[in-house]
Amino acid sequence: MLQAQIFIDKDEVFGSQPLYEFIIKFLLKQNIAGATAFRGVIGFGEHHQLKRPDSLFSFDEPPMLIIFIDQDEKVLNALTALRRQVSSGFIVTSQVERFEV
Repeated sequence: MLQAQIFIDKDEVFGSQPLYEFIIKFLLKQNIAGATAFRGVIGFGEHHQLKRPDSLFSFDEPPMLIIFIDQDEKVLNALTALRRQVSSGFIVTSQVERFEV
């Protein structure tokens, strides 16, 4: 199984909706096994500027992380299709193992 992590800013939009919402709905249409969006409390990106969106008087964009998991081919196909529509964000993939009892 393959896990993909997509890092974006919460305030990014795609058309008239938040980008994270577009991505989650996109993955649902791609029949991905599961996906979750997380809002970050603190973080920094490639420019090494610390973002603290919950600080008093902060205008920082909250970091977002979207994680999804499925069979390797489905994840790669979904990422390829997603990149045709969305160019922002940083994507990391890693092999994972499903733990079953």
